[in-house]
Amino acid sequence: MPYAAFDSQRLYYRLSANDLSGRQPPLVLVHGAGGTHMHWPAHLRRLPDRNVYALDLPGHGKSAGAGCTAIAGYRDAVYGFLQALGLEQAVLVGHSMGGAITLDFALHYPQRLAGMVLVGTGARLRVAPTILDGLRADFAATARTIADWVHGPRVSAQTKRLYLQRLLEAVPEVVYGDFYACDHFDIRSDLPRIATPALVICGTADIMTPPRYSEYLAANLPSARLVLVPDAGHMVGLEAPEALTDAVVEFLGALQSPAVGS
Repeated sequence: MPYAAFDSQRLYYRLSANDLSGRQPPLVLVHGAGGTHMHWPAHLRRLPDRNVYALDLPGHGKSAGAGCTAIAGYRDAVYGFLQALGLEQAVLVGHSMGGAITLDFALHYPQRLAGMVLVGTGARLRVAPTILDGLRADFAATARTIADWVHGPRVSAQTKRLYLQRLLEAVPEVVYGDFYACDHFDIRSDLPRIATPALVICGTADIMTPPRYSEYLAANLPSARLVLVPDAGHMVGLEAPEALTDAVVEFLGALQSPAVGS
């Protein structure tokens, strides 16, 4: 199994190597709170004509070590991941907490980004006490609540069951740390300094990070465009994989054009 080793970290990842030219910046997929690389749809993980890395953050999935309680810790882990694999420049694709990590990465390492995709995220990520307190009091019951909240009204029961199963397999302390990190994240005042071209995507039925969060990002980032996916919830990538992938492909095609964000 492939791992990227750096400092005391050892991060698992899956690579779909489809860029035969070797000239395109790779995609690096960064999952959300309590997630793994499997929270990304196969459509995106196996994108044609690109090298796509889907990683497990520290303490998640098949990655060893402890999780982080601050977005900055995960940001530095992603930087170490790029360094370990010799990826000089990439397009970061972040979902929810992964979007916060991507935004923070863009603030600190803008030269390493060719672009970024922000999925179901925000410049500030407030977490309901029902979740933050509940993860400490009754992890299993709160996991069921999260599974209900992150999905839109049209998702299948099987999809929701699979999400819940994966969440219950996670380390409770790591999941709590993720949501704690999200609750303390706020870079609203820094958005005008982030010049990296951005695609902002959100489901219209997302109640975890409602569309107004994405609309705020698109309005305050200097170079961003917004795509809203009808009836999709917070797990928009798994609920509407074709819509997500199509939007990303269009964004990648426009990255070299000065019209991005106009």
